[in-house]
Amino acid sequence: MLAGTPTDAEHLLPLLQQVQARFGFVSQPAIRLIAHAFNLSRAEVYGVVTFYHDLREEPVGDVVVQICMAEACQAVGCRQLAAHATSALGVSMGQSTPDGRVHLEAAYCFGNCALGPSVRIGDDIHGRVSPPRFDALLRAARQERTL
Repeated sequence: MLAGTPTDAEHLLPLLQQVQARFGFVSQPAIRLIAHAFNLSRAEVYGVVTFYHDLREEPVGDVVVQICMAEACQAVGCRQLAAHATSALGVSMGQSTPDGRVHLEAAYCFGNCALGPSVRIGDDIHGRVSPPRFDALLRAARQERTL
């Protein structure tokens, strides 16, 4: 991935996003290699990885479920939806299911405020998600990814 990649600072985030897309997370060895290629300290690269919510340092489940917890979604029931999701999956926010296949996390604003509460499953954003709709979306995601 590094071959042919410009090493100017403005190319750091796009490269980290590519690593994330390919491997599902940005590992410590990847941080080391990228830091060396960009002539940065590991701390500088690590700082970028930890600053951006969508970049992860560790692998997560095959299906990443994010529930928007921003103010507009709170006004229409995202806390109740989050409580349902944690109960349905048997995990807390920021955790993966015991089989490691589904990861649940809080997120803040998908830009879908008029249709809250919103959920992102993988790359797809869904609005007006009720607990029954959450269950249906999760079932579909599991089937799609043959979980």
